[in-house]
Amino acid sequence: MNKPPNSRYASTETTTVTLPDGREVACLRRRFVPSPGNFALLEEHVVTDGERLDVITARYIGDPEQFWRLCDANPVLHPDDLTAAAGEVIRITLPEGVPPPGE
Repeated sequence: MNKPPNSRYASTETTTVTLPDGREVACLRRRFVPSPGNFALLEEHVVTDGERLDVITARYIGDPEQFWRLCDANPVLHPDDLTAAAGEVIRITLPEGVPPPGE
């Protein structure tokens, strides 16, 4: 199974499942969402009315498809929760496990 290196599933293991009809299907194992405490904070972004998560992600990370990194670093169940209301604060962090600069 080919997984792009910038995918949230890049480090998720794959497995094979045998279906009742005998066919084998490759699939991903369960991905556990990391604890927000595993991320080094760079800065915080205060949401303004009408902002979109992909635009915020492009601004800070440079790739709108990396929105999942902001989701992982903030305690929300749904991506839209991050921008649901003006004034929400989004933690902008380094990728999981990357220490802050100077450490």
